Amino acid sequence: MTVTQHRQAPAAAAPTPAAPAPAAPAPPRTAAVPVPVPPADPLDLVADLRRIRAELYSAGSPAATEAQHAKGKLTARERIDLLLDEGSFHEVEPLRRHRATGFGMERRRPYSDGVVTGWGTVEGRTVFVYAHDFRIFGGSLGEAHAAKIHKLMDLADQAGAPLVSLSDGAGARIQEGVTALAGYGGIFRRNARSSGVIPQISVMLGPCAGGAAYSPALTDFVFMVRGVSQMFITGPDVVQAVTGEKITLDGLGGADVHAGTSGVASFAYDTEEACLADVRHLLSLLPANNRELPPAVPTGDPVDRRCPALLDLVPANPAQSYDMRRVIEEIVDDGEYFEVHERWAANVICALARLDGRTVGLIANQPSVSAGVLDINASEKSARFVQMCDAFNIPLVTMLDVPGFLPGVDQEHDGIIRHGAKLLYAYCNATVPRIQLILRKAYGGAYIVMDSRSIGADLSFAWPTNEIAVMGAEGAANVIFRRDINGAEDPEAMRAQKIKEYRSELMHPYYAAERGLVDDVIDPSETRAVLASSLAMLRTKHADLPSRKHGNPPM
Repeated sequence: MTVTQHRQAPAAAAPTPAAPAPAAPAPPRTAAVPVPVPPADPLDLVADLRRIRAELYSAGSPAATEAQHAKGKLTARERIDLLLDEGSFHEVEPLRRHRATGFGMERRRPYSDGVVTGWGTVEGRTVFVYAHDFRIFGGSLGEAHAAKIHKLMDLADQAGAPLVSLSDGAGARIQEGVTALAGYGGIFRRNARSSGVIPQISVMLGPCAGGAAYSPALTDFVFMVRGVSQMFITGPDVVQAVTGEKITLDGLGGADVHAGTSGVASFAYDTEEACLADVRHLLSLLPANNRELPPAVPTGDPVDRRCPALLDLVPANPAQSYDMRRVIEEIVDDGEYFEVHERWAANVICALARLDGRTVGLIANQPSVSAGVLDINASEKSARFVQMCDAFNIPLVTMLDVPGFLPGVDQEHDGIIRHGAKLLYAYCNATVPRIQLILRKAYGGAYIVMDSRSIGADLSFAWPTNEIAVMGAEGAANVIFRRDINGAEDPEAMRAQKIKEYRSELMHPYYAAERGLVDDVIDPSETRAVLASSLAMLRTKHADLPSRKHGNPPM
């Protein structure tokens, strides 16, 4: 049986949908025609600049300016005007503003950010200066504020010109946090880098607390004004909380404290005007940098002028005191000198003066204060001054009338050996012209330390009244002739005889000269002429130090 297979017919295909009709082409786009912006009118731009500058110069509210004046303080720009030659100031980054946010800072963005920076001239010589403006954020230091100071310090270093800071600020700006602290670090690093390269002068015209106080301490000279300047690491409130001691701002860190007790301040004044006038005078005595000599000025004081008054000023009796300042006045040009640290460690005098119109550094014992003995503070004061003079090519004249180092338990326990060694190191390391002048006493280690020939003085002169010895005749006789004195029928008569014998044998005026330790014994009235001619000879002195990274002084 045949089976017939039936196939199902395929279903009819679904009709293909019709293709969409092509879209009509979009009409061509018409290019937009830019609306021309009229160029700014230069007159309008200049007017806008003048408006901004007027805002800049009037920064700080009238009330803030009035409050500044009520405290007896000048504004930042008033101070700069007093310091610099009239019309010489060129401001740097006057339009700088902070970029801090939070605590309402974004709504307060005054120009200058509380510090005025720039350069000008003092007696025609370039000087860089920055001045904190207490009327703006209390003169506090923030990021932009610090950046302006860093820029100016770098410019001063590169230009080889002195830097003067007029400090009147409230420290780090709290609203900017650690950024402000980093700003201080940049200042300290630049202070250290420029040390001995350009003169750095700090003028304290307001409060300076905490870490901010370290910048002035790193500079060459610190000026303060009574009643407005204070410097301390921790304020009176912290001192009272920690120790229970109550003290005022000035009692803790005022001008008189630092000028007379701590030695932080080189100078102290009653007014800002007097202070800034002396800053100008100091700058006139200093070179612009360590590659130049201090400026020479014409003088009407004859270089060979005799000084007969010196014979009367200095008593022949070594036990009788006198004022060394009177001696200095007789010797230097026109009797003028500029004393540094006048009220601190007054038993030694450190001063800048001129001989034959050229700057010279004077270090002299002061017999009217503690007999001119060397102690810890006198050693530190002198060492710092010697280093400053050596850094800035200022010749040194050391005037001796010294009975030795101060004996005592406190001095020994507080480190007189270490501190005295600072002065010794400073002299031994100095390469400028060095002259020693011995007026009367020059005893023991103090004679050696005070720039003796044995530690490198170029020349040593002595007056006929000089006494150079290990110790005074009285002490020496008591040691050497102790048995003779004790065994004598009349010990006092024997002591007097032995003192006279020792003095005639080892302490006569020519003993050191005979052994080449003194170059000449001179007539005191010829002192000015001898010093001036000797300094003129040494003007071309050249001395090299050993190749080394740096020494390791007993700091």
